[in-house]
Amino acid sequence: MVVQRRLEFTALLERFRAAPVLAPMGEGQASDDERGLLTADMNGIRFILAFSDQQALARYAQARGEFSREWTYQTILGARLLDVAVPAAGVPCGVALDCADGPDGLVLPPVKGIVPDGAAIDANTHE
Repeated sequence: MVVQRRLEFTALLERFRAAPVLAPMGEGQASDDERGLLTADMNGIRFILAFSDQQALARYAQARGEFSREWTYQTILGARLLDVAVPAAGVPCGVALDCADGPDGLVLPPVKGIVPDGAAIDANTHE
């Protein structure tokens, strides 16, 4: 059972890495170039919020009560989020995909095998 789940997760991670996702820009007064990506912090870990399509982003906006505001976003490959944006955060950081979709969403924590070892919170542990 554990081996099967690992294989399924590995396939899911590979699909995410190859997929273009929508990454909304963070809120604030600065220009888009200065704002950075929309994030949420939970238990000392920052998560970059990403969405598989415009409908998933709309569900998130609706859940926040911000459906009518304009959402600026970039389309970025999942691999670029994990390999470039996560290490650039400067704090423990992962990615949350489709976070308004409950169990259908995907949380990619900052651990070895998901993010670069230098950005992984478990980089100094041995398997």
